[in-house]
Amino acid sequence: MSIHTIMIQFLPSLGLGDSHARRQVPQQAPEEARFPMKNRFRAVAALALVASLAISACGGGDDDEAGSGGGSGSSTTLHIVGFAVPEAANKAIATEWNKTEAGKGVKFETSYGASGDQSRAVVSGLKADYVHFSVASDVTRLVDAGLVADTWDDGPTKGIVSSSVVVLAVRKGNPKNIKGWDDLIKPGIGIVTPNPASSGSARWNALAAWGHIAANGGTDAQAEEYLTKLFANVVSLPSSGRDATTAFLGGTGDVLLAYENEAILARQSGEELDWVVPDTTILIENPGAVLTKADPKAKEWYDFVLSPEGQRQFALKGFRPVIDGVKVDEVEGALDPKNPFPTPKKLLTVKDDFESWSALSKKFFAEDTGIVVKVIAASGKAK
Repeated sequence: MSIHTIMIQFLPSLGLGDSHARRQVPQQAPEEARFPMKNRFRAVAALALVASLAISACGGGDDDEAGSGGGSGSSTTLHIVGFAVPEAANKAIATEWNKTEAGKGVKFETSYGASGDQSRAVVSGLKADYVHFSVASDVTRLVDAGLVADTWDDGPTKGIVSSSVVVLAVRKGNPKNIKGWDDLIKPGIGIVTPNPASSGSARWNALAAWGHIAANGGTDAQAEEYLTKLFANVVSLPSSGRDATTAFLGGTGDVLLAYENEAILARQSGEELDWVVPDTTILIENPGAVLTKADPKAKEWYDFVLSPEGQRQFALKGFRPVIDGVKVDEVEGALDPKNPFPTPKKLLTVKDDFESWSALSKKFFAEDTGIVVKVIAASGKAK
């Protein structure tokens, strides 16, 4: 069966928000990182999910034959499923890997969208050899479904393949004079942040905002009060980090809560914006994993992703490397290209400040009872 270029967008019911995912075949088709301002087509959840699975099955003829992974990769197609933000970086890594003996001739089918939605889609049958999600809990969902080994995070980087920090993106010249978290709850400040019901980026943003209070001597009650004031100023709650960036660049709001790398990539794409690295922020750690029934080439891909050259490609797209020894002279689009990744005054981590993803997911994001879920519901912004 010949491989065709296919695009799907779907809108599952998620309680607090909406989402979309994009399925694109093959990755080699030219596509630069863009932030198009378009009205997205949204379909009914059940029908869209069925369509996604059907298309995955239709593309499986040639892919199944390539799945042997033996010899060169000339007949191998790897299926990558990820959250939207690292698409450009993964494409750059794939280009470099294809130049190596291990990656020569390997093709890719890719699907990118909101992290939680992508994780659920894989559980529901979306074909994947390698997943790259925003948060560890989205990989855990696959472990629980028997699709990823429970040793996925045993390696030197504990399963983390990319990292960043939460920043406050602002209009060029910072006309609202945003200097830190306290400025976000002032009257008249419009905030754009994605919806934690579907977006891992949104969860990192909420944790960073909480940590601004809790990690600086405040109580849980004071941190919750701060979140309540922050979400009162939210003017847009898109489904993914990329959708949030698109909304902000289209003129919505005064401040975008975002990954540092997303802000850098926007400037690399010709957009005009600035950002502030707040005194207190959080280390964003994005996991990657190879599925248990993946093509054998997927492990070689994973190894390259964590190699100095793979991490160099991440850095060139604005991500902070997760290993030492990655050489990058400068990063285009960074506020200071020669010092693209400044050290925050206080950098929170999940392990040191929030115990674990299992614990924080229950405390902050559990349906109906999570602190962030209740704050958003009370704000009425998720309607």
